[in-house]
Amino acid sequence: MDSQLVNQLFRQLFRHHPACRSQKHLRHVATATAHSGHRVLQYHRRQQRRPYSSQRRGASSPVGDESQWQQRTKILNQDMTEEYKKAPMVTAAELWGRKQRPRRVKMLLRDFIEDSLYNPNYGYFSKQVTIFTPGEPFDFPNLRDETEFQNVLSQRYVDFEDKLDEVAPSDTRQLWCTPTELFRPYYGEAIARYLVANYKLTTYPYHDLIIYEMGAGRGTLMLNILDYIRDMDPDVYARTQYKVIEISDSLAKVQNSTLMRSAAGRGHLNKVEIINQSIFDWTQPVPSPCFFLAFEVFDNFAHDAIRYDLATETPMQAVVLISESNDFFEFYSPVLDPVAARYFRVRDAATGGRYKVPYPTTKLGKWVSSIRPLRSTMSEPEYIPTRLMQFFDVLSKYFPAHRLLTSDFHSLPDAVPGVNAPIVQTRYQRRPVPVTTPLVHQGYFDIMFPTDFRVSELVYQAITGKLSRVMSHEEFMRSWAYLEETETQSGENPLLKWYKNASVMYTV
Repeated sequence: MDSQLVNQLFRQLFRHHPACRSQKHLRHVATATAHSGHRVLQYHRRQQRRPYSSQRRGASSPVGDESQWQQRTKILNQDMTEEYKKAPMVTAAELWGRKQRPRRVKMLLRDFIEDSLYNPNYGYFSKQVTIFTPGEPFDFPNLRDETEFQNVLSQRYVDFEDKLDEVAPSDTRQLWCTPTELFRPYYGEAIARYLVANYKLTTYPYHDLIIYEMGAGRGTLMLNILDYIRDMDPDVYARTQYKVIEISDSLAKVQNSTLMRSAAGRGHLNKVEIINQSIFDWTQPVPSPCFFLAFEVFDNFAHDAIRYDLATETPMQAVVLISESNDFFEFYSPVLDPVAARYFRVRDAATGGRYKVPYPTTKLGKWVSSIRPLRSTMSEPEYIPTRLMQFFDVLSKYFPAHRLLTSDFHSLPDAVPGVNAPIVQTRYQRRPVPVTTPLVHQGYFDIMFPTDFRVSELVYQAITGKLSRVMSHEEFMRSWAYLEETETQSGENPLLKWYKNASVMYTV
């Protein structure tokens, strides 16, 4: 059960970390549970800007009618309504230049999540993340079975972090890996085959092969794709342009370093452009046909939280209040901000009103809910992918001739309560620590959402006007990978068996 005692335990957890020594109060209203390290390894992947300002108001603003706000907390019982009224409303963009985590402010949950993950001074991806690389590619045909692969991988994981600790010991290092790194170069080569085949079927030789990759991690996928095209199809390679869109300054530097590390990488320099900005700040039209890659990016797009009044089914949008003592409080209002309101309109039109909701919709279900003892007046939260909708808007407006290829998780274990709810976790002394709320100390926790591909595909089609297809990760790899390269002596194939909770969506 969540409690203030758990807050104290986590304050102890981070007490000795340099980035936290100046923080007197570390609050994240969460609980830790036991978790298998191997399970996290399989499921735990890889892998905007004005000065701080005061309150934002308007007829459609969630702060327009303070009397309708409902405070929502299971942890702290004090009434924070007056503090909420006084706190200025801010956005992640307005916090972009701040070096300290904000206090005495309120913001929509999607802004809180975006600030927590991407703020350049204290965000999770900006300051905390280290990308695991296993070193030399695994020689799968000479491994006995999947168990031996797991054992070798676990040892490489330990060796990798031991080397990091020799230089800079850390109890709170956030280490994650990607299928690109685990199955290098075979995973990237499968993507390259898809790109070359579809390029030749559509725009070759009238247009160049232009590839945009968003969130490229260490740049491994980029290198694997370019190496394959150069070696296997020199004519297509001569027409290839590869552009990385990377929000993180530190990862953009890593990607440049990856290119410069070897002679083979340096040979691609005239093919590559690394654009260090957020895709949501994009303003340059790209009329040419292009492929847009987004691998394990949707899961870290910010979401809004919606609860529904169980009597009226009125949606109520979450806003996070950050107190002077750095405690977090949820408030909910029936006045939706324009982005959330638009998502509901687009989703309803795209799906014909058929999607999962966190409250009973049948007469029997409503009756059972109404007689439940100690029942709440509000539903469990539904997390809606408003940032994903905005990404589709960018593709539609600035990349009208794009073909999207994306892969992400359609389900995740140990998620917090709610519909489409995220995993929220950190690492302490090399062990994963999952918690039960996204209201966590900014920058120290990964907040990772599943993607409902049935709904997201329909929203993508409605916004862009393009046709698409969704298939499982295994189906895609069976179509484009050379499976003998990742098959062990027992016949087991980790490339197919791992990431079974991932799907692939692509434009047709």
